Amino acid sequence: MELRDIEVFLTLAEELHFARTAERLHVTPSRVSHAIRKLERRIGAPLFERTSRTVRLTEAGERLAQALRPAYAQILDAVDAASASARGAGGTLVLGAMGPQTWMIREALDTFQSSHPDARLVSRDLNVVDPLAPLRAGEVDVAHLWLPMVEPDITVGPTTHTSPVVLVMAASHPYAGRESVCLEDYGDLTFPAHRSTISAATEATFQPARTPAGRRIARGPEVASWDDILKVAAAGQAVAGSAAEAERFYSWPDLVFVPVRDAAPVRWALAWRTDNRNPLIRALADAVPVHPVLAG
Repeated sequence: MELRDIEVFLTLAEELHFARTAERLHVTPSRVSHAIRKLERRIGAPLFERTSRTVRLTEAGERLAQALRPAYAQILDAVDAASASARGAGGTLVLGAMGPQTWMIREALDTFQSSHPDARLVSRDLNVVDPLAPLRAGEVDVAHLWLPMVEPDITVGPTTHTSPVVLVMAASHPYAGRESVCLEDYGDLTFPAHRSTISAATEATFQPARTPAGRRIARGPEVASWDDILKVAAAGQAVAGSAAEAERFYSWPDLVFVPVRDAAPVRWALAWRTDNRNPLIRALADAVPVHPVLAG
């Protein structure tokens, strides 16, 4: 049963006149007749009694009209509410991102705010060591995360950009003067340890467990935040993998950022809890440019 046919039936049930119903719905009288005949075939009984002078509901038609009116009104209300949200009629969207990554998606954020001027966009900082906790706790609606992010309760949206990988290390580190390092060099280095719940695949983007040749990569001091990571790196206690854009925002005098020449670029994307129904999430995802930029 099509929504348009229900609309025709309910309008005719009010007007009890085929021509007036057609005029009200901006269709032809034959379209009204066709819709009613189709419904009557579906129901298996006449819905209207027609004479040359009058049109009136049959008993079956009256029962159907009483059952359909509230359901039809509810459908229209739901469509109107979704349309209002899509037009930016209001609401709040909480975005979680890590440091410079908010800056990296500025174009998408500007597009979203321009399209939804009445929506309130709130930014929250995500902890790079445990970025999923606020998302799962409902503290943020959508998070900007690096990939891969394969979690059964998380939906991954469009890729926003890609970033080259660098190693953050003390300016006094033996590798600090190199133009670049390779993934096999990781076997000679120590990376921070942590207690994050992120998957091994997600962690491996920046600090894998083994080198390409299979050498185990050492873990050193335990960290709980990005600030901890920078401090242990500056102290020469560990090196840390990072997106290249971090150098623009964390240019400490005792830190250097060395490119990893054979590391695949890191992909970044919007992600949200699958059961979160905030319509502004999709609106922000739709604002992401089709061709993500390469950071660096």
